Amino acid sequence: MKGSRSHELETDIPASQLWEVYGTLRAAELLPELLPHILAKVEVVTGDGGVGTVLQLTFPPGIPGLQRYKEKFVRVDNKNYVKEAVAIDGDILKLGFLSYLIRFEIIQKGPSSSVIRSTLEYEIGDGNPHLQAMVSTASLAATAEKFAEHIKEQKAAQTNT
Repeated sequence: MKGSRSHELETDIPASQLWEVYGTLRAAELLPELLPHILAKVEVVTGDGGVGTVLQLTFPPGIPGLQRYKEKFVRVDNKNYVKEAVAIDGDILKLGFLSYLIRFEIIQKGPSSSVIRSTLEYEIGDGNPHLQAMVSTASLAATAEKFAEHIKEQKAAQTNT
């Protein structure tokens, strides 16, 4: 069974500024710092943030069945502000997902506004229909909100110095 879930957050930050986080390894650095309850650690296994980069994501204790998994960037489109990563190893696949893709799209709405669209696309084997209940965009929504908040704080700090 294939499925997808999406979340959108409209923000008053230009797409180019959001992409400075989403389109780089800065996102991997910020996730455990800003959202330690979602990700305890993100390690770069290989790569520089472009296509082919592999990250190991470690979850905090208390998430049943999830300790860590590896994802690989399969698309990094710096012109259209799109990044896609697929699970290549670890607990996500061991749980029974046949495929698990995360896509981030930064969509320019105006000169100083944009939308962060976060999408999960997945495939579940016939013997694991219960996994569909595990698929949630809550962590992606929290990430979008925290990243937008962080960028605004950084911009305010630069303005005040």
